[in-house]
Amino acid sequence: MMRFEDAYAGTPPWEIGRPQPALEVLGLDGELRGHVLDAGCGTGEHALMAAALGLRATGVDGSPTAISKAEAKARERGLDVRFVVGDVRDLGALGGPFDTVLDSGCFHTFDDDDRGAYVSSLGSVIPPGGRYFMLCFSDRQPGVLGPRRISQAEIEEAFADGWRVDAIEAAVMETTGAREVFAWRVSATRI
Repeated sequence: MMRFEDAYAGTPPWEIGRPQPALEVLGLDGELRGHVLDAGCGTGEHALMAAALGLRATGVDGSPTAISKAEAKARERGLDVRFVVGDVRDLGALGGPFDTVLDSGCFHTFDDDDRGAYVSSLGSVIPPGGRYFMLCFSDRQPGVLGPRRISQAEIEEAFADGWRVDAIEAAVMETTGAREVFAWRVSATRI
């Protein structure tokens, strides 16, 4: 996933310097548990959030620059988080299992083939009863700027085998410049 490396020379629009509010509320509500994986973690805000809640946390991203920035944030905040440069389509390489996986803006970056590989990879590290929470661009977002828009049907289809989709809720994803985009917040359980 080196295609995002150049974006981290500056501040990409998805790096808002804090967790996405639509995912942060899950931590505040006690929905995160066990070993938490932040898949496609960027500079690590969601893994850092989990660690600040006292949970064991790992973040993985294909960008070495993003991981370096995440590690610096962990040191600055005095948090113990494992950050790994890796491919989210091969999460088995991280070990695991992971009781909770957070995905903020990763799922919608994949084409159909890679999306299937990603969901299979998730299934290989999330045990039955484990939870997956995703925030992705929604097909409700007008225009064509930004990543691929995802429909509820595409989400349900991607997680049809071995998963129970518990909720697909309308949400927003914050970006730099105070711009918000329409998103889906998805909760799914591995069965």
